[in-house]
Amino acid sequence: MARTEFFGDPNAPEPNSLVVAASAVVADGQGRILLQRRADSGKWALPGGGMEMFDSLPGTAVREVKEETGLDIEVTGLVGTYTDPRHVIAYSDGEVRRQFNVCFRARVVGGALAISDESLELRWFDPSALDDLPMHHTQRLRISHYLEHRSTPYLG
Repeated sequence: MARTEFFGDPNAPEPNSLVVAASAVVADGQGRILLQRRADSGKWALPGGGMEMFDSLPGTAVREVKEETGLDIEVTGLVGTYTDPRHVIAYSDGEVRRQFNVCFRARVVGGALAISDESLELRWFDPSALDDLPMHHTQRLRISHYLEHRSTPYLG
């Protein structure tokens, strides 16, 4: 299923759903960040996805990272909340969502990298190598907040 992201676009379709989601900035011991190249858009992104009825928000991040990357993680902190109503995601099945995303800090505690059907590629990136990657600006915002080592989470 294809996906198109809009931000502040007056021509964006009107949302027909609100989805609570979690994502994670997973870093390794060298400070590299794990990204996936999404199968639905071809863009690089943090692993994450929608919360299920049986999930907690941190549990959503743990489950989604496992499903999308094969890695087991431990949530270690909160990067921030991302709820800007100008961010709209349209899917080819007709869903047009406004997403409420909570982004966590995390570290790997097990598993092995494995590409899922949601990813074209998984790769660890040094933060200095992120500028030229095709990535939606909302993903860049989360990563930049993580790299700022804020003492309090971003609330937006």
